Formats: sequence, structure tokens, C-alpha cells
Amino acid sequence: MEAFLTRQELLATQAHRKRARIMTTSLAELSAEQAALLNGNIALLEYKDIKLIKELLELDQQHVFQSWPPPGEADDDKRRLLEQVRFLDANYSGGLAAYIGSAKRLLEESRTGKNTFEGCVPSVPEGERLDFGGPAFREYERAGAEEAGSAAFVLVAGGLGERLGYSGIKLALPADLARGACFLQLYVESILALQARAAPDAQLPLAIMTSGDTHARTEALLAEHANFGMAPGQITLLKQEKVACLADGDAHLALEKGDAYAVQTKPHGHGDVHALLHASGLLKQWLARGTRWVCFFQDTNALVFRALPAALGVSARHGYDMNSLAVPRKAKEAIGGIAALRRPDGSSLTINVEYNLLDPLLRANGYPDGDVNDETGQSPFPGNINQLVLKVESYAEALGRTGGVIAEFVNPKYADASKTVFKSATRLECMMQDFPYELPATARVGFTTVNQVWAAYSPVKNSPADARAKVAAGNPSHSATAGELDIYQANCRTLQQLGASIAEPTPREFNGLHLDLWPRVSWSPLFAITFDDVEAKVNAARLRIAADSALVITGAGVRLEALDLDGALVVAASPGAHVTVDGLVLKNAGWKWQALNPGKPMTEEQAIRGFLVCKRETLRLDFDKAGRYTFPESSEPATSNGSAAAKELATA
Repeated sequence: MEAFLTRQELLATQAHRKRARIMTTSLAELSAEQAALLNGNIALLEYKDIKLIKELLELDQQHVFQSWPPPGEADDDKRRLLEQVRFLDANYSGGLAAYIGSAKRLLEESRTGKNTFEGCVPSVPEGERLDFGGPAFREYERAGAEEAGSAAFVLVAGGLGERLGYSGIKLALPADLARGACFLQLYVESILALQARAAPDAQLPLAIMTSGDTHARTEALLAEHANFGMAPGQITLLKQEKVACLADGDAHLALEKGDAYAVQTKPHGHGDVHALLHASGLLKQWLARGTRWVCFFQDTNALVFRALPAALGVSARHGYDMNSLAVPRKAKEAIGGIAALRRPDGSSLTINVEYNLLDPLLRANGYPDGDVNDETGQSPFPGNINQLVLKVESYAEALGRTGGVIAEFVNPKYADASKTVFKSATRLECMMQDFPYELPATARVGFTTVNQVWAAYSPVKNSPADARAKVAAGNPSHSATAGELDIYQANCRTLQQLGASIAEPTPREFNGLHLDLWPRVSWSPLFAITFDDVEAKVNAARLRIAADSALVITGAGVRLEALDLDGALVVAASPGAHVTVDGLVLKNAGWKWQALNPGKPMTEEQAIRGFLVCKRETLRLDFDKAGRYTFPESSEPATSNGSAAAKELATA
């Protein structure tokens, strides 16, 4: 008589046989001591788990498993830990074994105080120093705007706004309260503006590196606003995963306090962007489609695209494999300096050197006073701001060779002089600006400094309290207050350089910071992305903006032929609408940037700036249909034929 197994019985039998094979194989692979440590839990494991656990045990990570109770107790927790360990292993090039091996080496170097740059001879690197709006700047900007048609863009945006006092993702924070556009909208519009210059059918790709904290909210922000005008598929999100934390100088994996079945994790640093571009295949796609440059920028520097086209032009002119957008720095200022280093083997390297290492390195190599200011009043070593332009060909070659893994470092906070115990768990980190370590010695690495910091770099990073502390220590505030006011300054100074009559700023105090408040001029990058754009769309000789005025421009089709503004004016032109403001003399109650009253309700956006905007009276011109318009057409403050110009009154 033949016997048959049901499907359920067959599957159960197969599973039993599989477990038996695993146990047999596992017991053969594990030493008796290792098997005993697992306390009979081998039956819970898959073969890949055994291999990974064996590696960890051989790397002195017994503590991860030694508290496991026998099978039948906390099995779900054990599986949860195994799943996390598998994930951490899979998301690091070379796996956890490579991570722990690197950690042991770097922690030992940290303990012994090894100097990364020992034996290196520093010198001032190759690069360009440009005055914002000057002849050389504008020449490079024109060349860069052309090169942008062959560029891809990468936005590093893994952080929340908690440090600022903002509960959302930083990309959703308004860059300024005059226009109200968030940082992500500003960046997308900047790329679209460069795209419009390239070709009618061009699509310049944008990749955004997110984290577990920001990924879903970035997706939702893009979905809510239809990608801010970018085409479907033009934006790619690359999610960065965290790495395991280390409990001590022996690189033991740190378990969560109160949970023996979870490894502590922390971000690995923005250098992961290189590995993500490689592993996703995105860089290969860009190279195949003829992309020549990749431009990297970070999440809350609204001014980056004021300088990025010029940096692209510099890269093209000099053939740089890597070009760092930089700002002037005072000697010994707490910002990394870019330096050219000659190594002991004779090779050269241009790299960011942290400020606390740069001064002693210089003193040890023929600079008796270390890092000092030159005749310009600044250090000859420019300040690194982590905005980069890389040549795709050499970039792709390096990533293919390294898998995108770049030099790591560890920065433990030691509990005592023994340098073996940490105050809290640490982890390995990597920085995207350390990419030159992976380039051959023949690579050309340079910098582009914009001499006017307010025109290129005003990141929003610090809470009001931290900003005040930064200023008290002699450093920039890098606050939401300064970030917004520098947008107005950059726009007003641009117009002034072209010949417009713009009132000088007035000194104000917001959130305990003393700053200059320029007329609030804010425009979409679609209106103007370069000096040439502004010059083509503004007859500067016939533009006058009085103090405490506000001018907001949205849309590519706006031209200012003649405007005398003392108040608030908003001009918005939809795609296909071309409007010329010619002969408008406007005086109204305008908008007031009013310091906050601590006793009154305020939004997070207002609180981190220290002011609110009282829109008392506004002339708003909306042109929402295709066509050509001139305003004013007559003495009436409204036009017909598709434009909806309206005078809006609001009380403070």
C-alpha cells in the first residue's frame, strides 16, 4: 500500500529536514565552545545566520548572544536581533566583519593618538577666489550655466530640524518668509532654471539622500507638491541606513540599554552618498546618458545656487576632478581648511583638514606661526562648506574600484585617560568631502572661493540659543534668522551691482542677534538664476526700492522695466505668461518684520527666526493665463485679458 503526504505534511517534513541539515552543518562549523554559548538555539537559525554568528564570535562579540535563554524563551526577541544583525551586515560593504575590523584599527589609532597627516607637508591649494558679481565671477558663471546642461545634482538631506527647534524635516522649512517657498522647492526650481537654459527637452536629474528619519516625509512633501514641477522619475530618493555602535575601545558592539536583543545604531555620515550612488546604479546611468558633472549640496543653504554655476565653470576651465565650493576663513576659525599635502612617498593630496589639525600641521612644516591671516585679512587656506563638483568620468572610475566606500574615522568621547571606556557609544563615520583619498595622485583637485560669504553660504543649522553662543565665540550664527536675511542681502546687492537704487539696510535685533535688515527682495530661481538673468529682466537704472519695502517675484516671464517701490509688491506669472512692470510707482503700508513678543503665540518657523511678518498692505499682481501683459496699462491698478491684478489689504 502506497502512502502519500499532504502538502502541509510535506512542507513540515522538508522544514524538519532543513533544520536537521542546518544543525548538522552548524555543529560541524562551530566550535564546541561557540555552540555551547548559543545555549541550544541553533534550531532557530538559518545557515546564513550561523556563518555570520561564527564571524562575530571570532571577532570577540560573544556578549551579543551569551544572555540568550534556552529555546522556547524570548524566541521572537532572538529573531528580532538576528534580523537586525543580518540587516547591519548586508548594508555595509564587506559586512559586519569588515566594519568591526576597521573599528579595531581606527580605535587603536585614536587611543595612541596617531596623526593622520604625519609626515605630510602642507601648502596652499590650487583654486579660484572670486568676488561675487565681479567680471571673473560672471565669466565663470556663464560657462558654468552652459555646463549645467550636462550635470546631475545630489542633495544630502538626512537630518531633521530638531536641532533648530523645528519638528519637521529641514527641507520643508521655508527658506524665507517673504516668498514662503521651502528649501526643497528652492532647490528644485534652481535646477529647473538651469535646465530651461540647457535645451527644451532637457531633464537634469536630482538624487536626494534621505535617512530613516526623513525618507517618508520627503516622499510625502514631493507628492503633495507634484515634485515642485519636476517630471516623474526625475527625482530619485536614496535611503541611507545606520551602522552599529561600538561600546568600548575593543570595538564590542553596543546593545541598547534595557534591551539585550537590539544593537545600538547611529548615522554613518554623509559620505555614504558615494556608496549609495554606486550601489543603486544611478551614477552608471548618468554616465551612460552623457552626464559630465555631479554637483553635491546640503539641505539648508539657500544661497548655494548663487555660487554653484561659477564653480561648475571653474571645474570645466581647469579640468578639476573634484572642486570644493569654499568660503574665506579667518586663521584658526572653527571650520575645516582645504590644503594641498605632499605625502612622505612623494604623492600629493588636496583635502579638507580640520581646523584643530591644520594649525599644528603648519607649525611642524615651516610655518612658525601656524595658520595666520595673509594680506587679505583671511587665512590662505579656504573654508570647506561641503558643496562639491565632481567630474563623472573619474568619479565613476573611483567608485567602481572602491564600491563607494571612502575613508572612515572614529571620534569617541573617552571617559578617562585610559582611552578604553567611552562616555557613550560611538561609531565609524565618513564624510563626503574626504573623497579625494580615493582619487589617484594624478587627479586634479581644487577649490572655488566666493569672497563674500553672504552670497554663497548661510546655512540654517543652529537653534536661537546655539546661534547666540556661536556669535559670542566669534563665529557665524548659522541660524534661520541670518539664513533668511542673507537671501535679501544677496538679492539687493545683486541689483545694486547692476545699477539699481536700493536702500541701505537697517540694523535690527532678532532672537538676540544683531543683523542688517535689507529690503525684503525675494525671487524664484525661475525668474533669475544668474547675474545675466537678472540683468536681462531688470532695467536696473529705472529700479528704486525704498527701505522697509518687500518685492516678491514668482515665474520666469516677469520683467521689471520701471518700478519705484515703497511698500509691498508681489508679481506672479504662470508658465506662458509674460508681464512687464513698466512705470509703476507704488507706495503702500507694506509688510513689517516684527520682533516676536515672547508672551504671544508663535509658529516654529517664526520662533527660530525671532520675527513674524505683518502683511499690512500689498499690491499683488497675478498673471495666470498665457499671454503678454504690461502693468500698469492705465491708471487703474488692475488689468484684464487673463491677468488678475488685485490690491490686497491686510491688517497686522
